[in-house]
Amino acid sequence: MSTDATHFDASLAGAPPVAHTDRARNKLVIALLLVSTFVVFLNETIMSVAIPHLMVDLGVSAGAAQWLTTGFLLTMAVVIPITGFLLQVLNTRPIFLLAMSVFTAGTLLCAVSPGLELLIIGRVVQAVGTAIMMPLLMTTVMTLVPPEERGRTMGNTSIVMSVAPAIGPTIGGFILAHFEWRWMFLLVLPIAIGALMLGFRKIQNVSTPRPSPLDVVSVILSAFAFGGLIYGLSSFGESFAHQGEPSAIPLWLPIAVGVVAMVAFVWRQLRLQADNKALLDLRVFRSRTYAVSVGMMLIAMMALFGTIILLPIYTQNVVGLDTLQTGLLLLPGGLIMGIMGPIVGRLYDRVGPTVLAVPGAILVSAVLWALTTVGTGTSVWALMAGHMVLSVGLALIFTPVFTSSMGSVRKELYSHASAILGSVQQLAGAAGIALFIALMTIRTAALTAEGLTPVEALAGGIRSAFLVGAIISLGAIVAAFFIRKPEGSGPAGHGGH
Repeated sequence: MSTDATHFDASLAGAPPVAHTDRARNKLVIALLLVSTFVVFLNETIMSVAIPHLMVDLGVSAGAAQWLTTGFLLTMAVVIPITGFLLQVLNTRPIFLLAMSVFTAGTLLCAVSPGLELLIIGRVVQAVGTAIMMPLLMTTVMTLVPPEERGRTMGNTSIVMSVAPAIGPTIGGFILAHFEWRWMFLLVLPIAIGALMLGFRKIQNVSTPRPSPLDVVSVILSAFAFGGLIYGLSSFGESFAHQGEPSAIPLWLPIAVGVVAMVAFVWRQLRLQADNKALLDLRVFRSRTYAVSVGMMLIAMMALFGTIILLPIYTQNVVGLDTLQTGLLLLPGGLIMGIMGPIVGRLYDRVGPTVLAVPGAILVSAVLWALTTVGTGTSVWALMAGHMVLSVGLALIFTPVFTSSMGSVRKELYSHASAILGSVQQLAGAAGIALFIALMTIRTAALTAEGLTPVEALAGGIRSAFLVGAIISLGAIVAAFFIRKPEGSGPAGHGGH
């Protein structure tokens, strides 16, 4: 190990005593990060319920409107790898102020946007701030909280990461029922400003920065890798939404560029990590628990965000609910995830991840299989019950996966582990949205050509999308059996080294 890495490890080794001697400071920092991250994460899905509304209001297709969410997630997937570097070279206070300032500026831009193009740009700016907050929160928790208490703290963290996106549609639906869409940002703006001002006054430095070079080539490769893959997937949905119109570029080209760039990116990280110069240190994957957790997160996030984007389209265009009713339909599930977060965290500290993640994965898969049967006459109450069960399953997955994966790597790799986990989470979410929308559009067009009514064709397209999601979810059940709880420095040390 290099001198820098040894110094960083030694500095972090002093974190537990700090956590015990200055708990008040640490709790304040974590609480501020939790509140701020909740605000920025709310924006991940607040637009999802508004997609059908904006399609009409702005006169755009589903494929174009999906970029309000996909562009947000894609930007996060591109920016998050850089946060591993930022967390190493900057202290807690400046990186927090940077993230919240950028997010606030993006929110203001969205609030004054006259149309779709500037609105997407504002969402991208918001995403830059959001991308920094998630790894900052996870790395800070892992640094300050002793291993025996991490489950409970990660349970609270999971509230932010799962409940904020889950209740976003409810809040968005309520706003759209009473105001125009710009109020989704006008109401968030003062909250973001308040969080920024509170952080400016109260946030303290708790990390130990160390010099670390930024590999510009890796940054460029990661942008082409993640950008190419997601743009390619999104292009399929857009191309079928505009059948008959020639595509500006071949549909296979962005995906090919993304795959080639990803291979080059991974190869470069493997070369640079020996000297501790990698943008993302892939040695975290030497931990089997971390590797399995990342795979499970990939599947869970594809299912979650694919479902979040499809359910509002289904409830409004097939069932006939308005935006407020759709938001209220999804509210109980969001509340359940919030209530279960701390409970699952305490259970994790007692029984470990496997007995929680396995039934959670089974519940998620069962709901997705049930959604393959929806039609024009499906009961609203059945949809609500299904979403509630899905929320229970996801609550049982998120805390064990986050805690086990981060705890299974060496301390000096925390920033890389959180950045990789965040990148995969957002990439999977964007891929899930693109895949579900593309499948829905393709199948809907085929059924319309067969003579079905538009509503019947759309219902059939949504069923097909959920079928693919259900098949993918089976992989999460298998992965759940291999999640293990790190025991002190034993498995973590062996896995990380």
